[in-house]
Amino acid sequence: MKTAIHFGAGKIGRGFIGALLSQAGYKVYFADVNPQIVDEINRKGGYTVHVTDEICVDQAISNLAAVRSDGEEAIRRIAEADLVTTAVGLGVLPQIAPVVAKGLAARRSAGVTEPLNIIACENGVRATSRLKSFVYEALDAPTVAWAERAVGFADSSVDRIVPPIAYPEPLDVAVEAFHEWNVARGALVGIPPEIPGMRLTDDLAAHIERKLFTLNTGHCATAYLGNLKRYATISEALADERIFELVKGAMHQSGEALIRKFGFDRNRHAEYIDSVLRRFRNPYLRDTVARVGHDPIRKLSAPLYFSYPITLAAGYGLPVDKLALAAAAALRFDDPADAQCAEIRSTIDEIGLKAAIVRFTGIDDDRIAEALVAAYAKVPAAVER
Repeated sequence: MKTAIHFGAGKIGRGFIGALLSQAGYKVYFADVNPQIVDEINRKGGYTVHVTDEICVDQAISNLAAVRSDGEEAIRRIAEADLVTTAVGLGVLPQIAPVVAKGLAARRSAGVTEPLNIIACENGVRATSRLKSFVYEALDAPTVAWAERAVGFADSSVDRIVPPIAYPEPLDVAVEAFHEWNVARGALVGIPPEIPGMRLTDDLAAHIERKLFTLNTGHCATAYLGNLKRYATISEALADERIFELVKGAMHQSGEALIRKFGFDRNRHAEYIDSVLRRFRNPYLRDTVARVGHDPIRKLSAPLYFSYPITLAAGYGLPVDKLALAAAAALRFDDPADAQCAEIRSTIDEIGLKAAIVRFTGIDDDRIAEALVAAYAKVPAAVER
């Protein structure tokens, strides 16, 4: 039986990549820093994925085990695995890289000849390439040379909404029916893994940017604009026609820039935007504004969901007023449980709005920064029209 070690046993890891691997016949070892979740997976050996949509389906996920991601067992599993995947967040990749490096070194020392593929399934551009650079920093030159031949580091794009719905069984997780996992074919070594739900592509950059700066930009715009009117869930926010209009407008402004860059068919991209908005409006998911809007500083930063599409669109001479309003709403995000909200307010008080915008977004174009300053003043009224 093929084995996979998946770093990250949170809701996304369990509800998306880990579930697909199990359904494809892999023995899945979750690696996580949380000892309680590791113990629970080992105790139960499985969980249920609740597909929560117009048609609800319960999927039993089994053939699982778990290890501490910072322990010797994780290193041993990497040395023996057929596949390594992650869903930990971009900021955690440097933390798991030393363990991956030790696993590769152990694999080489053991004389394992089967090729190994590593895929970081994160919301970010070239996440696996980032992980690769961190791993190689922890390896000696001979092991790097071996890894260049024996290990594939394949970038990917992932898309599935996993809302924070709690169940009596703590491992159970809710997901939407839709999911998309695109993997760069050319970066894989050996025979590509056959996993239903994973799509190999030779044009990954376009898939990544379409997803990040359409879906993620629109999702965050909904959360931040919805927060201004104190909506609790994403579907409630989009039931407000004014917010729906602003979010759709921001997605189309980002889309026009992507159309210029990648040559997307305009009608097909409009259909993609409409399909994403239908997913956001799924009332069964009960996805919260607080979850989607969490960590506004990170989401404002370059090259993520606002700074990149605003800069790209402005570079083509395209309008960015709706994108600017969404970014301004992020600067006004107010969640007492999110420390970054207070950090944004204190930074604005300390250095001024424009300087704070430049710091948080990395945008140093004075015209764009001024547009964001103006949007900050306008956005409370804009959502009320």
